[in-house]
Amino acid sequence: MPTPRETILAALHARLSALPATALRGEALPERVPAAGLLILRDGEPGEPGVTLSPLRYHYQHRAEIEAVVQGEGRNTSFDALCASIGAVISADRTLGGRCDWVEAEAPRPVDLPVEGAANLKAAVIPIILHYSTADPLA
Repeated sequence: MPTPRETILAALHARLSALPATALRGEALPERVPAAGLLILRDGEPGEPGVTLSPLRYHYQHRAEIEAVVQGEGRNTSFDALCASIGAVISADRTLGGRCDWVEAEAPRPVDLPVEGAANLKAAVIPIILHYSTADPLA
């Protein structure tokens, strides 16, 4: 049986997979970026939990990351549309179907990356904060 952490990350990946961009999880950056863009969900760090007693609960603000990448002409517009679509997916269901308490994204810090012999990439890491509680830090 998957842990709450894995269930939440899988649900987030499923939501991202519904977007036109290719959504991967924990993969290396491929050699080619699809025309609609590329999203790579990184599991990130759960951080130090807050703890309550009676009943014992561990409260996490897990910091996952989405690497968003576009390439080609019009990459500024494409990147903006890709980020907006990620925001729309997150704001449409901030509990991922009741799997976590709250999901929020932080603003991306885009960079242009030159590629020798090809069009430049526009990319950013988008931090995603997943708020959830569990009875066991390993479960």
